[in-house]
Amino acid sequence: MISFRRHILPNGLRIIHHYDGSTKMTALNLLYDVGSKDESPERTGFAHLFEHLMFGGSVNIPDFDTPLQKAGGENNAWTSNDVTNYYTVVPTHNAETAFWLESDRMLSLAFSSESLSVQKQVVIEEFKQRNLNQPYGDSFLLLRPMAYRVHPYRWPVIGKNTSHIGNASLEEVKEFFFAHYAPNNAILSISGSLPFDEAILLCEKWFAPISRREVACRDLPQEPVQTKPHKKIVEREVPLDAIFKAYHMVDRKHPDYQGYDALSDVLASGRSSRLYRRLVMEKKLFTEIDSSITGDIEPGLFLLKGKLSLGISLEQGEEAIEMELRRMREELLEQRELDKVINRFESNDLFSNLHYLNKATNLAYYELLGGAENIDTEVEKYKKLTPFDLRRIAEKLFVPENSSTLWYKSVQNEK
Repeated sequence: MISFRRHILPNGLRIIHHYDGSTKMTALNLLYDVGSKDESPERTGFAHLFEHLMFGGSVNIPDFDTPLQKAGGENNAWTSNDVTNYYTVVPTHNAETAFWLESDRMLSLAFSSESLSVQKQVVIEEFKQRNLNQPYGDSFLLLRPMAYRVHPYRWPVIGKNTSHIGNASLEEVKEFFFAHYAPNNAILSISGSLPFDEAILLCEKWFAPISRREVACRDLPQEPVQTKPHKKIVEREVPLDAIFKAYHMVDRKHPDYQGYDALSDVLASGRSSRLYRRLVMEKKLFTEIDSSITGDIEPGLFLLKGKLSLGISLEQGEEAIEMELRRMREELLEQRELDKVINRFESNDLFSNLHYLNKATNLAYYELLGGAENIDTEVEKYKKLTPFDLRRIAEKLFVPENSSTLWYKSVQNEK
């Protein structure tokens, strides 16, 4: 059990506090309930842009990193379809520095054309490096809009294309900030050796003076049920042909979510998983193969991706994958297969909650999902799964009309 205390400031900031006396450090994890799904279709990539802008100076502090480094601290951030997450770690005796820094950039950034121009170029170069200048880098730029036609998950976190960030005005950026980065749209999770009473006093001092804001109303278009398979073939200068498949699955809060997650591990997590063992090791049709889930708060995707061995056609690879998915629909897996996956999850869950920073991050996320206390029940949800559950899920999931398939054809192999 992970013990914690909850406190809510008058401005709406939710605070989760966990005391860990085994360390002399304190972590502040600030989760904003804003991600790429909250962007305009004509201005994608804004949430990711703010991941960079938030380190470019705030209204009273021109440089975020220097005072933090002087206090012996470190920080980082990440953005997803659903949230933007910032964390700061400091020695507990310097904890107030972290509260000061995080509160000032919640109050307001130091918006300037110069800072925006610099961060635009950083994000544009990251887009090119990640999606255009590496093999298979644009695969999910192509696959997402195949699977989603109306929901904002149809574009990646970094955005649809570089022009959306390149053409963004300072006023548009300011508007996005004040519509989302507000105390009443955030969860502050504190973990480490800072006592609860001291933590609340610092929250009252630094965060309470920040006024509530009118957060943008979230009214996301619901993706209609897919009624026919989607398929696309592209040719690229890559070393091997590849197959990418996406299937619509449930949202993060759905009772079957853990079953979908377990199913992805049964299929392709580790060398003993079904797809790897049969299609890579035994039949040698693929050089590598993997499955995963996007884990989104809204209904997400179950993903399969594999690189074909030389001499194996895309048709052969597709047929082999479909055969294994058909087996999942028609046959019960052995209990030992499921137990192995559950045991791995239990182990990973245990280790992920050992470190004070991880506990701060995980508690904030579970609080967003409905309550930080649910962090203690996640393993039990996996332990309740049965082979019948996974077959039931596979029967619904792995049907042609629920699939989007991208064939990634190597031009090099045709030469």
